[in-house]
Amino acid sequence: MGHPHPQFANVIVFDHPLIQHKLSHLRDRSTSHRPFRAILYQIAGLMVYEVTRTLPTRAVEIDTPLERTAGRRLASAVTVVPVLRSGLGMAEGVLEMMPEARVGHLGLVRDERTLKPHVYLKRLPRDLAAGPVLLVDPMLATGGSAIEAVKILRDAGATDLAMICLVAAPEGIRRMAQAHPDLTIYTAAVDRELDGHGFIRPGLGDAGDRMYGTE
Repeated sequence: MGHPHPQFANVIVFDHPLIQHKLSHLRDRSTSHRPFRAILYQIAGLMVYEVTRTLPTRAVEIDTPLERTAGRRLASAVTVVPVLRSGLGMAEGVLEMMPEARVGHLGLVRDERTLKPHVYLKRLPRDLAAGPVLLVDPMLATGGSAIEAVKILRDAGATDLAMICLVAAPEGIRRMAQAHPDLTIYTAAVDRELDGHGFIRPGLGDAGDRMYGTE
């Protein structure tokens, strides 16, 4: 379902037909905010299925209606952290597949004076080191906000950390690899480039605006 990108060792690209089918609808400018939100939610649910393939499990004993048997359950708590606001729709899709996950929230906005990401909201579980942490943001463009988000999560104790996004630009991937070379990025597409305004090309526009109808 996912394979390493030939140019970027830290990137896993999902080429599953359903994910690529849905991504093409997200890219389509005629897709309005209601179906955009629904498709984003669906893609995130499909992606997390593969992202969690290597999660550790523990043996448990279960009483079925007929007898006692052995089973397996996740060995540790999983935390999903969307970057507000566009990460929320993806986080909901992840939680549909994994409702037992905990949720943290990170709000980042670019300071117009310094052009650096500024944290306006940080609500995280106290014991992030207790299990895997999934950072969720639809777009990896310049990488500035995502790099800061990874730093915040690691400073807060996260040791097993990965990022899930819809589309990523080569520029953002390279910057992330320099700042956090051990971080794996899971994405549905590595796009061609960033334009002069910092938009991913071909991209899908501003995910937050398209999700909430605020274009």
